[in-house]
Amino acid sequence: MNNDLSIFTLVAQASVLVQVVMALLMLVSLGSWSVIFRKIFVIRAARIATQRFEDEFWTDRDLGVLHEQLREQRRDHGPLARIFSAGMTEFLRTRQQRPNDPAAMLDGSRRAMRATSQRELDALESSLAFLASAGSVSPYVGLFGTVWGIMNSFRGLANVHQATLAAVAPGIAEALVATAIGLFAAIPAVVAYNRFAYDIDRISSRFETFIEEFSNVLHRQVG
Repeated sequence: MNNDLSIFTLVAQASVLVQVVMALLMLVSLGSWSVIFRKIFVIRAARIATQRFEDEFWTDRDLGVLHEQLREQRRDHGPLARIFSAGMTEFLRTRQQRPNDPAAMLDGSRRAMRATSQRELDALESSLAFLASAGSVSPYVGLFGTVWGIMNSFRGLANVHQATLAAVAPGIAEALVATAIGLFAAIPAVVAYNRFAYDIDRISSRFETFIEEFSNVLHRQVG
């Protein structure tokens, strides 16, 4: 019997079903890392753009001028700028249509900002469900491969007159590789999901705070 217990040998000698499980878990792991790296840059960019726009918003500038500049400039100013633009656009539109109804102006502006805020959060949260699924399911998929591999090992021992550790160890080691790969796929996905969920929750809080503060500014203008 081949006593080479290197990882590559164990994978090569595993049963077909266990190899399929390992391949599936590796694909899940690659997908998870792809999502992780993409989300790192997306969330970081959103956080920086939000801070930059907040600094620009509170520089005591005319909001109408700021709104026009955002419309004229083609570059992306980030999610908070889009929330501001949605609220300001709706406020100006309602003021033209119903100039004597401050409540309608404020209510329409707030609804527009909340709708835009939800779209921005949906974009930031995209693919997080994949990380959550990968983190929760991968260990069980790996465990399935391990159980199947151990079953095959014990079935093989039925034809052996004398079962020794040397005869049992390779088969069990092959099976345990599936669990190891399952954990390798699950742990980064869980850690990344928790971190991204925390970061997005903080960004969401900043959006909510800005909407309320901007609504107060508009209230003072129409009051």
